[in-house]
Amino acid sequence: MSAPSPDRLDPLRAPAHWQAVEFVSDLHLQSGEPQTFELWRAFLQRPVSQRADALFILGDLFEVWVGDDVLDTSTSPDQTFWRACADALEAFSLQTPVYFMAGNRDFLLGAQGLKACGMQGLSDPTTFDFLGQHWLLSHGDALCLADTDYMRFREQVRQPTWQREFLARSLSERTTIARDLREQSEARKRNTAHDPSLWADVDAAAARAALQAAGAHTLIHGHTHRPAVHALGNDLQRVVLSDWDAGANPPRAEVLRLDTHGLRRIPLPLS
Repeated sequence: MSAPSPDRLDPLRAPAHWQAVEFVSDLHLQSGEPQTFELWRAFLQRPVSQRADALFILGDLFEVWVGDDVLDTSTSPDQTFWRACADALEAFSLQTPVYFMAGNRDFLLGAQGLKACGMQGLSDPTTFDFLGQHWLLSHGDALCLADTDYMRFREQVRQPTWQREFLARSLSERTTIARDLREQSEARKRNTAHDPSLWADVDAAAARAALQAAGAHTLIHGHTHRPAVHALGNDLQRVVLSDWDAGANPPRAEVLRLDTHGLRRIPLPLS
């Protein structure tokens, strides 16, 4: 199975006045983990003077998204939480543009959900022209080629026919299916937690090929929850975003900022 081909995509070009942008991914927002949501909301409520010119969310903003009707008061048991998420983002987006790329948990976020959150959707991958250079943005899951079981699953659930049939089910049925899939995923993680060599990671050759096709030098992605910088040879690199978990020990929450000084990781205050 091959990686996606960014050379077929038109690049996103930053306006000339932009001086800084910020990237986050893998917040996995859910009603059962209010600490992470409150940290996220505080981040969004910063004064405009403290913000970058744009915010990029590279997937898995939500732990699960089973359809845009979760925002409908008549159907969603967690509607208050989802509406709070949408309202916080929409308020932020009134003064700072927000770009969203789907992850493996929230790929069903559709036009209604994007509009409610004030976000602009991005294809995966996207080439980004900023500060005179090409950057390649991705969630990262499509490059984890060694995880063959997941890659087959990903190919299936990204099909329009599968998505139409899934979204035609009742909300309660979709929620049950999503919960079962999450439990299976967590069981797999527990079974491999003792041996990091078993953890799926981005394929280096696929990352190099994607960068070369895009004419970019740096791939920025999430998904793996292992923040690091990986040299890929020939001055190419991939930069991995941090996940967020304010309730972990130690807690995790980090923003990647790109400006005229380069890339910087900014830990968020957790109290």
